[in-house]
Amino acid sequence: MEGYGVIRGVIFDLGSTLIRFNGDWPEILQESSQTLAEVLEQEGFSLDGRPFTEVFTCEMTEGYQAREKDWVERTTSSLLRKVMSRFGYEEISDETVARALVRFYAASEGCWEPMEGVYGVLDELREAGLRLGLISNAGDENNVQRLIDKARLRSYFNPILISAAEGIRKPNPRLFETVLEAWVMPAHQVVMVGDSLAADILGAQHVGLHQIWLTAQADTSSNRAHADAIVPEAIAEDITEVPDQVRRLAEMASGD
Repeated sequence: MEGYGVIRGVIFDLGSTLIRFNGDWPEILQESSQTLAEVLEQEGFSLDGRPFTEVFTCEMTEGYQAREKDWVERTTSSLLRKVMSRFGYEEISDETVARALVRFYAASEGCWEPMEGVYGVLDELREAGLRLGLISNAGDENNVQRLIDKARLRSYFNPILISAAEGIRKPNPRLFETVLEAWVMPAHQVVMVGDSLAADILGAQHVGLHQIWLTAQADTSSNRAHADAIVPEAIAEDITEVPDQVRRLAEMASGD
């Protein structure tokens, strides 16, 4: 553990922390929703493509806004079932939903790529003996699992928690506590690294974790809205700065 003192574990966010999105999300959502309508038509559902696309896109946007307020995950599958019921289809099999969502997420998955330098950072932390965990807020578990594998990140992390599977979202303290329980570690020995002030930094503060705010892709309306109220313990402009910031936090903690 040389160089990291009292710090024994690091929890990472996924999107805009370990991997970055290089695309226009509203455009991708529109394209993906149209593809979803086409796939469902091929599955035998009679849908008017344009109204379905509009309703589904609206439902996705409203679901995202709602889950940001109450920290409860609205899965994409549940939103799809809700929209399908509005078009007269109360019953749709799990297999059909799964196939449709694979196609729905295909375009966006192609826009994600690893942050430059991420593997060197994770190797350094792991080789120093630190435990590494992952907590991701996302509406579809399978989508995130594919992104993790595409980016070749799975071997670094245990546990991996995805809000779509857990039913709750960061900053709900329970997600962070689940990692601490798995590691049998107190909060003051663990650091949270993420790009979202409201989800990652505030969530870590609720539990007593150290926090590093990664700003590489953090210029969002949500972060700007919380900039005065949520103050991170440390800031990294780039993922490659994380090990040095972890060391600094360890030195500060040792001096308490």
